[in-house]
Amino acid sequence: MKSGFVNIFGKPNAGKSTLLNALLGEKLAIVSPKVQTTRHRIKGFLTKPDEYQIIFSDTPGIIEAKYKLHERMMDFVKSALEDADVALLIVDVNDDLTDNDNIFQNLKLKVPAIVILNKIDVAENGKLAAAEAFFEKQPYVKKIIKISALLSHHIPKLLKAIVELLPEGNPFYSEDDLTDLPTKFFIGEIIREKAYGLFSDEIPYQLTVVINEYKEKSTLIKIQADIIVNRESQKAIILGERGQTIKELGTLARRDIEAFIEQKVFLDLFVKVKPNWRNSELYLKEYGY
Repeated sequence: MKSGFVNIFGKPNAGKSTLLNALLGEKLAIVSPKVQTTRHRIKGFLTKPDEYQIIFSDTPGIIEAKYKLHERMMDFVKSALEDADVALLIVDVNDDLTDNDNIFQNLKLKVPAIVILNKIDVAENGKLAAAEAFFEKQPYVKKIIKISALLSHHIPKLLKAIVELLPEGNPFYSEDDLTDLPTKFFIGEIIREKAYGLFSDEIPYQLTVVINEYKEKSTLIKIQADIIVNRESQKAIILGERGQTIKELGTLARRDIEAFIEQKVFLDLFVKVKPNWRNSELYLKEYGY
């Protein structure tokens, strides 16, 4: 039996969350074209009884911290570095290779690393061969695997390479467990994902979601959530004219929440203004960061 922590690192928008979902065969992490979508360390467990248990971690994209929120996000990256048995270093094959290499060098890894060249389905001419040649020279690279996380191309090949590097050991979790995070966490993430899809510019980055109520009724589950923003103008945009925009957001979120928990849901959304919450120790702690 093999078991261990396999943690995913990379720049924002390299495809970390899409990769986690592809490896698990389940949508656990929210996905958006916008950078900095992932703010927490999200663990997902893949267990094949009597063979292996892999504890995967999706981590925030590595950035220079501008707010206390960013510092918390980079703390999640640090914690994932400390317990990793295998590191997955994911690269958008069309991205600047030197930038990625600098980030990976600065991680100062002490465990085997697989460099994953992602987005091969949209690789520009010559980029894939150039990326492979570039990373073959780097001392931290144990293996290079080319994939499309979005299309799940070559995921079995990647999984085989991961299992080969895992240490021997007993499972950490029950084989029925998929994650160690509570349902409320994922409900908040689904609402935030829909907000990222509906709003452009600065609103997604200045927004968070807090689940205040999760009550099981006889025929459905009642959920009340607050959408937290920085400014009154942002609140007005999210509400929309006569509340139409927040109604649309609620409809989109409720549909995915019902699919996730496999029960009917009544979703009640409010928008609250908390100026500068991203730099407030008090608010960050209250909001789960």
